[in-house]
Amino acid sequence: MTTEPDSFPRQHARTQRFTLGAPRAFTVAPDASRVVFLRSDSGTDRASSLRVLDLDGSGERVAADPRALLGGALEHLSPEERARRERTREGGAGIVGYATDKAVELASFALSGRLFTAGLRTGTVRELTVPGPVIDPRPAPDGRHVAYVAGGALRVVGAGGEDDRALAEPESETVTYGLAEFAAAEEMGRHRGFWWSPESDRLLVARADDAPVQQWWISDPAHPGREPARVRYPAAGTPNADVRLFVITLDGSRTEISWDRSRYPYLARVHWSAAGAPLLLVQARDQRSQVYLAVDPESGSTRMVHADEDPSWLDLFPGVPCWSPSGQLVRIADEGGARVLAVGERPLTGPQLHVRAVLDVTADEVLVSASAGEEAAEAEIGETHVYRVNELGLERVSREPGVHTAVRSGDVTVLVSAELHRPGSRVRVLRDGEQVAEIASYAETPGISPRVTLTEGGARRIPCAVLMPTDYPRDTAAAAPLPVLLDPYGGPHGQRVMAAHNAYLTSQWFADQGFAVVVADGRGTPGRSPGWEKAIHHDFTVTLDDQIEALQDLAKTHPLDLDRVAVRGWSYGGYLSALAVLRRPDVFHAGIAGAPVTDWRLYDTHYTERYLGDPAADPAPYAHSSLVTDDGLTSPAEQHRPLMIVHGLADDNVVVAHALRLSSALLAAGRPHEVLPLSGVTHMTPQEQVAENLLLLQVDFLKRSLGLD
Repeated sequence: MTTEPDSFPRQHARTQRFTLGAPRAFTVAPDASRVVFLRSDSGTDRASSLRVLDLDGSGERVAADPRALLGGALEHLSPEERARRERTREGGAGIVGYATDKAVELASFALSGRLFTAGLRTGTVRELTVPGPVIDPRPAPDGRHVAYVAGGALRVVGAGGEDDRALAEPESETVTYGLAEFAAAEEMGRHRGFWWSPESDRLLVARADDAPVQQWWISDPAHPGREPARVRYPAAGTPNADVRLFVITLDGSRTEISWDRSRYPYLARVHWSAAGAPLLLVQARDQRSQVYLAVDPESGSTRMVHADEDPSWLDLFPGVPCWSPSGQLVRIADEGGARVLAVGERPLTGPQLHVRAVLDVTADEVLVSASAGEEAAEAEIGETHVYRVNELGLERVSREPGVHTAVRSGDVTVLVSAELHRPGSRVRVLRDGEQVAEIASYAETPGISPRVTLTEGGARRIPCAVLMPTDYPRDTAAAAPLPVLLDPYGGPHGQRVMAAHNAYLTSQWFADQGFAVVVADGRGTPGRSPGWEKAIHHDFTVTLDDQIEALQDLAKTHPLDLDRVAVRGWSYGGYLSALAVLRRPDVFHAGIAGAPVTDWRLYDTHYTERYLGDPAADPAPYAHSSLVTDDGLTSPAEQHRPLMIVHGLADDNVVVAHALRLSSALLAAGRPHEVLPLSGVTHMTPQEQVAENLLLLQVDFLKRSLGLD
């Protein structure tokens, strides 16, 4: 099954959802002279180059071109690098990440497992001959050395390529120094395993030992001659990696950092700046308590700076914890039913804002991203804005309705803005609030434009987006109702209702196949309030209740045919789709479950235990929320509905055992269903032909199942 080259499915796949060619990964020099970023040469080019925008008026230049550096050769990625990219959901090629020194004069990056540095002012690129394959190279703040990981060892080399040496080498095959373990990289948002001191004379280095973690095997049935890949996967209720932290000097001497690791085993965040001692955030395994610790790097001792507790769980946030320049602790906290910014012990925001990330901290203010809180004057459905916050109040930096974020250093801010009626994102460079430049995007313009209405549904005011076919009559009251397709993610960390054009491209394409498409962000999804997110504690099934509430309420004001309702989703959305057809066939008439979690005992510790608890201590929430248990289907309704299950056989996040167990349970119960196995495909499905044909096969299944042929 293929399409014409200019069709939306082909364009959507070829452009990696219209992300290729868009600038990203911005760094602003502290002297406000330049902005560093990544971008590929076109909207179909996967290979990003390292680029510099000089703010003296001389414009943009290429600092490092991956094709030139590799001499036109193909990239070769190590298994460790492939795993790292899977954890970060990185589907690009070329230079996909970089780090700089404090002055943003020197950048380092890995390319095909080799180590390169680039002079960001001089424009010179140098390959450093070191053992490989290289992972996560990072210059010291003073630019004199580069630390990196190779073969599980933390190594350091002079910026000129001299004096390469190992500072910490693994004691066994299960040990790594300087890398994030699976749970940290997949669920905590901590993708690093080492941090330079501000003085550039030593590093904090994480040591992770996977020996306690159970071994799973991921095979490729399409190639039976290949040996299965061994992975260490910490499923709910099973042991995690043993993580320790050391201060290691450039001569290799080390001091272990001490804290109560039995009570707080999760190393969630590390911050080291000139404003204070090294700062750690460590969490209890149940994530209902955490402590902020200041480290004495000489002795390795720690002292508690602050402690948090929550009866449900404590979330982690980008950009915090950190020190302000005056040495006060900056954090995001849930207080008084709101998610607030706190500096020291004082909250600087209230229930009008729902703070989502700290972007920059200066002596005068904190730059944050936030959405409207429960007591905001307007709902601002799907919007996220950038604010400047201090003790006197707050000021919104972003003006247009949309989804905004920013990177700032000194008086220069890079503001990235996505809007509902403009394709892609716009990147503006501001100096003291005034635009001085715009960084061009080479991303392709989609051939469709969403016809979307942002609204709220049900008594809970569930944020919703409703999409109608492009050619559907504007006077919907006089038009025939349409079959409905719910297109949710619907779970933690996955906001789908956003005031951004490209967020709805696939949904609009499905609408143009003859559906009214509904996207609903019910309880558990981010961006509204702590109570909204934590309403799913010990019960994921309430996310299905909210999809139904939104659907039935929207049908009062939109032409929705409630006798023909389907649902599709991926990952948590896939779980939600299967849950819908199995437990509520009175509402849903067909479902597509992509890479669904079906037995929550098989998903990882940090995510699953946060929401459902310890399966050994209390198995009931797992049995209630799972689609299958050892006894078969859980709480299925008597009526059968068509279900398509799609799963990548190489998925190491939601392993294919989830789909196979569901299929076996359905077969044992005599329930017809379809299974689409994707050979060699991971959780990201980045392959162009796979991504394209998945859309086409889904439409075919939906039309067959709803009798629309």
